Amino acid sequence: MQFKTKDIGKLLKMTFNGWNDKDPFRQSAVIAYYAIFSIPGLLVLVISIAGYFFGNESVNQNILKQISNTMGSETAIQISEILIKSTQSKSSFWGSFMGIIILLVGSTAVFVELQKTLNLIWHVKVIPKKGILTILKARLFSFGLILAIAFLLMVSLVVSAGLSSLGSWMRTYTHDYMISLFYVLHFIISLAVISILFALMFKILPDAKIKWKHVWLGSIVTGILFTIGQTVLAYYFSTANPASVYGVAGSVILILLWVSYSSMILFFGAEFTATYAKVYSGDIPPTEIAKVDNSKK
Repeated sequence: MQFKTKDIGKLLKMTFNGWNDKDPFRQSAVIAYYAIFSIPGLLVLVISIAGYFFGNESVNQNILKQISNTMGSETAIQISEILIKSTQSKSSFWGSFMGIIILLVGSTAVFVELQKTLNLIWHVKVIPKKGILTILKARLFSFGLILAIAFLLMVSLVVSAGLSSLGSWMRTYTHDYMISLFYVLHFIISLAVISILFALMFKILPDAKIKWKHVWLGSIVTGILFTIGQTVLAYYFSTANPASVYGVAGSVILILLWVSYSSMILFFGAEFTATYAKVYSGDIPPTEIAKVDNSKK
């Protein structure tokens, strides 16, 4: 069966029903909870990897700028302070070693929880007796995804730097319509980068034998929804200031809200991907360490 544009309405309806049945508000709240503890370790790892090529200061400023644009400067300052404290160490060798282990485990925890939710969407579950191998596999895949994020960040930095230089030149030597074209190009490239990241998540994290052909359309749909959602959230945070009533805890509340809303978009995209795969390729079998979860169908 081949995909047709006219089927998009049916796919979206099936996706919404499946997404709503899985209680996305509860699932996203779980991810937000784990994200609070994973963010310091995750950011330290990503900045360290990408910073090896571009310098920690440059990568750090780029990430904090994105956070500031979405959640405000106060939240960016709070996260900056967390990063500084996370990288300061006066411990012994063994203390530093244990700190690195805790950092790795903490940074991958949110991806492990993402994997559980994606397994729920694909109707598979890990075979309990696989135990330690399952945990090691989940952590390894999660760390691999962190490396992928760092790589995509590096690509984004290179592209952003090139486009910024091009934009400065265009403002001086070209017409306004060319500048508009430049912003469209920047949007398309940014959408491509974020869509590739979602494709990696949808392909790697679930314990199902998902093919690349199953994830591309869903990752693009998710990328578009995510980009729109980020714009709406940034406007909402800047105008309504929902964290103001929480005082010093406001930054934490904003992070929880941002991760929660973003997770719901991610789960919708994952549900769309699973629905698309099922409609056009039939049931997707689980991997060797998992089995079909009939109780969730």
